Amino acid sequence: MATTATTTAPSSLSFFSSSVFFTSSQRQTLKPFLSFKTPNSLKSPTPKPLSIISELATLPVLSFTGEKVGETFLDLKSAPPETARAVVHRGIITDLQNKRRGTASTLTRGEVRGGGRKPYPQKKTGRARSGSIRSPLRPGGGVVFGPKPRDWSIKINRKEKRLAISTAVASAAVNTIVVEDFGDKFERPKTKEFIAALKRWGIDPKEKSTFLMMDVTENLVLSSRNIGTLKILTPRTLNLFDILNADKLVLTPGAVYYLNERYGVDFEGESEEDDEESAEEEGTVDENPSSAE
Repeated sequence: MATTATTTAPSSLSFFSSSVFFTSSQRQTLKPFLSFKTPNSLKSPTPKPLSIISELATLPVLSFTGEKVGETFLDLKSAPPETARAVVHRGIITDLQNKRRGTASTLTRGEVRGGGRKPYPQKKTGRARSGSIRSPLRPGGGVVFGPKPRDWSIKINRKEKRLAISTAVASAAVNTIVVEDFGDKFERPKTKEFIAALKRWGIDPKEKSTFLMMDVTENLVLSSRNIGTLKILTPRTLNLFDILNADKLVLTPGAVYYLNERYGVDFEGESEEDDEESAEEEGTVDENPSSAE
């Protein structure tokens, strides 16, 4: 009598199969089918830290008479070339957009005065049906999709904003000079004397120039306010737009020290000015800075 050998067909696998239901020998056999490796295309990319480089620039120091009396240096943090443009662009867009008041407002047809009565009967006039003389199709009517008061402000990280300013100053180093403190040189307000000083420093009065000074005297402000191409800034009014908009950047030794301390490579911690900036963003500080223009 012949015996028939029976073979056991392997169990079919499904998506919900688990290796805990198989023996050790079956697990080894089915290991290629049960192991699943996530492809690289589906893995979430690992975030890269923000890379920062240092830009060391040597600047000439000029006296009030225009003579070179020494040299100094700027050692500021700067974004790498591949991301510098994006960082500065984000910083300038944030500054300009936060200056928008957002008070533009128009009246819709429901807000315009008048027009409550139907101007003429619905039928038997041979004219188009009209329910109000304040329709947007009529003169004096409402405005369709017009502007309404809104908040245009956007936020930017404090370190990113500081990096944008330091990158802009570092990129402007080729057009930057350092002049000794000259605030006490003007005994009386005189625009002609200030223009003569600009020419001694090699600056064309018709070019856009930005001065960054620690202290600004009243006579200095009065002597320069009639020069439309000139801006005088202090650390409190330092902004990205005036840096990028200038053809020449003029610093004092105190301003150079401030930039190296504030935006230099060694700066890591927070300062009192950071607390003031955060308070101003939250609206807890009275915004009434003294203008030095």
